[in-house]
Amino acid sequence: MTPEEMRDKAKDLFLKRMHCSQALMMVGQDKLGIEDPGMIRAVGAFGGGIASSGRTCGILLGAIAAVSARYGKSRPEEKDDPKMWRISFKLIKAFEQMCQPYGSINCADIAQVAWKDKEQVKNFYGSPESRRLSVCAELNGELAKVLGELLEEAEAVES
Repeated sequence: MTPEEMRDKAKDLFLKRMHCSQALMMVGQDKLGIEDPGMIRAVGAFGGGIASSGRTCGILLGAIAAVSARYGKSRPEEKDDPKMWRISFKLIKAFEQMCQPYGSINCADIAQVAWKDKEQVKNFYGSPESRRLSVCAELNGELAKVLGELLEEAEAVES
């Protein structure tokens, strides 16, 4: 899967009502040849800025979780691959740049939704004027593309 295909698939998954974090995890898994539905479920609560709190955007969290799935340790005796930290840092920097127009990398600033307000949530999913289409779907796609590029770069260095 190319970075461009990752971009398109992440947007499509998000628009089909996968949480932003799950869309990034799914395309990350596809890119890395991982198939683990449990990981996809595990990042679901990152949507809405971590449990709908409006904090750090789930797009970024899902992308970093996908990187950790490949480069992180799973046992105390293992060591993290240093690529986990480098790629994650690059993702943060790229996302901060993308989110400058919104003031932060927090979901509340990006989506402009109070996730505990049912009317605002209904509007986010139902109104064509909401930021779901114009901002969130685009950010999903753009960070998925960056994730793909960074993973390709890391794997090329490994070979």
